[in-house]
Parts: sequence; structure tokens; C-alpha cells
Amino acid sequence: MFSSTINGPVNFSAAVITVSDSCARGQRVDASGPAVAELLEKSGFRVVAKQIVQDDSMQIQNALVHLALEVRFIVTTGGTGIAERDVTPEATESICERVIDGVAERMRSEGYKQTPFAALGRGVCGVRGKTLILNLPGSPSGAVESLQAVMELVPHALNLLDGKTEHA
Repeated sequence: MFSSTINGPVNFSAAVITVSDSCARGQRVDASGPAVAELLEKSGFRVVAKQIVQDDSMQIQNALVHLALEVRFIVTTGGTGIAERDVTPEATESICERVIDGVAERMRSEGYKQTPFAALGRGVCGVRGKTLILNLPGSPSGAVESLQAVMELVPHALNLLDGKTEHA
């Protein structure tokens, strides 16, 4: 799929965080996290961590900060809507050094082709150190489609964070 770049095969580490009160309480089976992890692995990423946290800003921040020390790419799924407990974007922005607006804009633009409700998504993309963090919707199809919409950008972004800024 997206298993190589100009600079060679993708072999970056990744983590998936599912943000869901009901999954964290064991009331619902997480379908989005495994679907996203599968796409990452098919795209050449090494998924080294999978975690479920509640829709709680501190839990999300703690998971992001901890995992950013271990992996290069963190994907969250869930908590990006407009419901009261949807706090993933704010938690992500609070621990990121920079926000990459264009990535989230592309996800929403592509998502809008599937459903007008994509415009209600508030997911963000940001950088902490050399780790790229991306918020995806909570539905399995929305999460996978959103990740597919930007997957080709991720290896290049990670290379840029590594200081590989030469132009072809």
C-alpha cells in the first residue's frame, strides 16, 4: 500500500490510542483501534502499543506524552466530535509543540466525500518532539478512511522531523 518512500521502506514505530468511555469500561468492544492498527501494519509501520483510555483530558494527555517517548507516530481514534465528553483535540493540542492544520483539513475534505457529518469532526494533527500525533474519528470506517486520506503524507512528515529536509 504505502510501504515505501523515496528514502526507502517505511519502518517507523506507531501506537494506537482508542479514546472511549464505553470501551474503557468494557461495555463495548473496540473496533476502531484494531482497524487502524491493521492499516498501519499493512502500510509498513510497526505498531508497538495499543491502549484504551476514557474520554478524559488528563488520561489522553498522559497516554500521548508517555507514548511520544517510545514511538514516532501516534494515532488516536475517538473523542473528536462535538459531544460534551469529546476532548481529544484539546488534550492533543495541549501537549503538542506545533499543530499541522493541513493534515486535519485533508482528512475532513476527503471525509466530506463520504458524509456531510465529516464537517463536525474536530481531529487535529500535531508534533511533540519527533513524534507525529493524529486524531481520527471514533467510527471504524471513519477512522480508516481518514487515515487513508493522509497516509501518504506521514512518512515524509516523519522524515522531516528527523531532519531529512533535502528536496528531490
